[in-house]
Amino acid sequence: MDLNSASTVVLQVLTQATSQDTTVLKPAEEQLKQWETQPGFYSVLLNIFTNHTLDINVRWLAVLYFKNGIDRYWRRVAPHALSEEEKSTLRAGLITNFNEPVNQIATQIAVLIAKVARLDCPRQWPELIPTLIESVKVQDDLRQHRALLTFYHVTKTLASKRLAADRKLFYDLASGIYSFACSLWNHHTDTFLQQVSSGNEAAVLSSLERTLLSLKVLRKLTVNGFVEPHKNMEVMGFLHGIFDRLKQFLECSRNIGTDNVCRDRLEKTIILFTKVLLDFLDQHPFSFTPLIQRSLEFSVSYVFTEVGEGVTFERFIVQCMNLIKMIVKNYAYKPSKNFEDSSPETLEAHKIKMAFFTYPTLTEICRRLVSHYFLLTEEELTMWEEDPEGFTVEETGGDSWKYSLRPCTEVLFMDIFHEYNQTLTPVLLEMMQTLQGPTNVEDMNALLIKDAVYNAVGLAAYELFDSVDFDQWFKNQLLPELQVIHNRYKPLRRRVIWLIGQWISVKFKSDLRPMLYEAICNLLQDQDLVVRIETATTLKLTVDDFEFRTDQFLPYLETMFTLLFQLLQQVTECDTKMHVLHVLSCVIERVNMQIRPYVGCLVQYLPLLWKQSEEHNMLRCAILTTLIHLVQGLGADSKNLYPFLLPVIQLSTDVSQPPHVYLLEDGLELWLVTLENSPCITPELLRIFQNMSPLLELSSENLRTCFKIINGYIFLSSTEFLQTYAVGLCQSFCELLRDITTEGQVQVLKVVENALKVNPVLGPQMFQPILPCVFRGIIEGERYPVVMSTYLGVMGRVLLQNTSFFSSLLSEMAHKFNQEMDQLLGNMIEMWVDRMDNITQPERRKLSALALLSLLPSDNSVIQDKFCGIINISVEGLHDVMTEDPETGTYKDCMLMSHLEEPKVTEDEEPPTEQDKRKKTLALKDPVHTVSLQQFIYEKLKAQQELLGEQGFQSLMETVDTEIVTQLQEFLQGF
Repeated sequence: MDLNSASTVVLQVLTQATSQDTTVLKPAEEQLKQWETQPGFYSVLLNIFTNHTLDINVRWLAVLYFKNGIDRYWRRVAPHALSEEEKSTLRAGLITNFNEPVNQIATQIAVLIAKVARLDCPRQWPELIPTLIESVKVQDDLRQHRALLTFYHVTKTLASKRLAADRKLFYDLASGIYSFACSLWNHHTDTFLQQVSSGNEAAVLSSLERTLLSLKVLRKLTVNGFVEPHKNMEVMGFLHGIFDRLKQFLECSRNIGTDNVCRDRLEKTIILFTKVLLDFLDQHPFSFTPLIQRSLEFSVSYVFTEVGEGVTFERFIVQCMNLIKMIVKNYAYKPSKNFEDSSPETLEAHKIKMAFFTYPTLTEICRRLVSHYFLLTEEELTMWEEDPEGFTVEETGGDSWKYSLRPCTEVLFMDIFHEYNQTLTPVLLEMMQTLQGPTNVEDMNALLIKDAVYNAVGLAAYELFDSVDFDQWFKNQLLPELQVIHNRYKPLRRRVIWLIGQWISVKFKSDLRPMLYEAICNLLQDQDLVVRIETATTLKLTVDDFEFRTDQFLPYLETMFTLLFQLLQQVTECDTKMHVLHVLSCVIERVNMQIRPYVGCLVQYLPLLWKQSEEHNMLRCAILTTLIHLVQGLGADSKNLYPFLLPVIQLSTDVSQPPHVYLLEDGLELWLVTLENSPCITPELLRIFQNMSPLLELSSENLRTCFKIINGYIFLSSTEFLQTYAVGLCQSFCELLRDITTEGQVQVLKVVENALKVNPVLGPQMFQPILPCVFRGIIEGERYPVVMSTYLGVMGRVLLQNTSFFSSLLSEMAHKFNQEMDQLLGNMIEMWVDRMDNITQPERRKLSALALLSLLPSDNSVIQDKFCGIINISVEGLHDVMTEDPETGTYKDCMLMSHLEEPKVTEDEEPPTEQDKRKKTLALKDPVHTVSLQQFIYEKLKAQQELLGEQGFQSLMETVDTEIVTQLQEFLQGF
């Protein structure tokens, strides 16, 4: 591509590619795509985006195409790779001038230089770092800033490389430039501190921007550039100096307004200081040991004393708390139970921690956390009043939750309390003691203090197990608090019911549950929405608990279910509806069939909610989960839900519909439980199986559920299902078997085996294309035992239950193998006998014995030649299934089922589904469960004896090992 002639053409096409008109845009994009692999194209792009007189949008697009080209064509091994000559020219052009006037384009250029550096620096691009170092020294503000921006992105990219050789190169780079980076940062920092008081906002912002960028460079070098950073005096000097710099920057915040760009940049710089410490602690815990004392003193003074008043801000407090937490929890600083087994470094760090966390310090931290940071703020109380659902979402982990102060303080409290519980338990118990009895509703501060202490008692529930008699406290203090209905008492009603939820799985007598259920019923009618939502959460924790008893819960079920349903209707936020639905699902799941009288209202409401949630896929997932539990609870009665249920399944499992990305997993589970609980097939239920073929093509993690669904249809209505879908299903299976794991093969073959078991006549015909593969696998001795076992299970069904089909299959395979049928049959029997040990399931082992015995009586010489093996397998089968009756001393087949027994279901067991009943009915027709192996052997041997005569039969029996014959005679006593 000639640069001069091409530049005009490329510029024109890039201009067209920025058009909003798709008829202009699309052809331009196609043309640019074709040019991507043309030599000289990227040189043209470089000329375009470095020409500051051109349109910004065109230059922006040129940078993006250049950046994408690096990813695709810069590596030497890439198809259509750039030539070394062009790459050399481009590298030189990229660092000729650092004078890009547009910030966004400057950032993109810095990123693309870093991408090239990742691949070429320092070997093919040794001049990059020296050029950057020289450029950040220039006096021109723009050039200095752009060079510094590029320096940061290059450092960041090189620091992220993980191969040992790359790490070594970065260590060498860091050692070489660390002094310069430190002096650069100190220079810009000092300049900023001098200019803060000048009042020149533009100059302050400019120097602060450089301070921030140079600190970003130092962060990467400090954290990633040294194997043993504690041995480098400059590194440790920089880290020790952070605390003084932090103090200076925090003091500067007094002189900068709260609502401008400078303030934002200043806070980012302060946070970056703390990130350096946190990252260094994470990567080099033992190198951090000399910094433990200073870090704790600094963080505790600014967070828990008056030192921080007027200068700290929320994100800074969060970072300081994270620093304390990481030091407290760090495993590197925790000695072994046997101190002698701990390293000197660990013991040194532990000693510093213990010296700092004295009783007064721990007590003050604990009290400040509870009495200051745990208090509900004015902002939170206002939100409670104006947006109660927003308040509950924020409290239970909204999007901004993990970055906000409250959860951070709670986690710090739990970590410190766990680490120092012997010291802090008496402190918290004393705080509890001072709050006994009711609190004056007019004293809002006292109410909020009690709320905070109860929060602490809930968070520390496991640590307080032996110190608090929670049952007595529940009866004497907490229950009466729940009965105070004054509006100003609602923070405490909400906190108390939350607190009970925290203790329910820790220490709560089962006998007290009815009292709690009574309280929950009352609170679900509370005038305050937040209290009702919190009560629903505690209800879920209660029914999920290991000691939950249905009999205690049933008297309150109707009231609770009705009130939960009303709450579901009342709330409007998607997250809250999901939460209440989840509680309803848990209740339905625990009481199962007992829910039937009360679900009418919910069943009528869910279609409306489904329609309203069209744009909220996560809410739809919650509805699917609720429907799963509803179907399980309703059993066969769930058929009444089909007008709503089946279209929901149809949409959720249709891979051509965009929502399937969110709904598929739950949709498949709902489809499965619907089949399992269906009393009979319906045309609509049969029709949604059309969704299955694309699902099988996906071969995703949901494949196992798909196979269960296919089995569900086979058990439900094998004839209709196979006649409608077997051809397509068989085609999908054949494709799957070519490219699937061993487990996947077994799942496919189990479906075929079930089809043969349920429908011995139609099954083999419908899955005929798969059976030759099974036959071949047996003859060739499939190497995976679990696959071979399934092959033998499938062939056993054909041989035992459809002899004519087996004969035609044998004929077909003899033709394919170019062998005589008898010879092939002999080979199959021989392999079957040889690989019998691959079969571990008793049912399949008995099936194999029955199947091979079904070849008798026979005067076929091949079968007679394999007679010994058939008898061996039969005796093995007898050992598997025969049990001795201790009273009569006779043997009986333990797999025989004579009638349909309805087992008694205990309270903890789920009642049998309709599919369970179908399987039971099927078992009553299955030869494995209806034919006595003992009697079958006897009859087959007797028939063989009659066919051959006494002498011929005796000759045949002499081919069997005498020990096997003796065992056989023992089993056949009485016949």
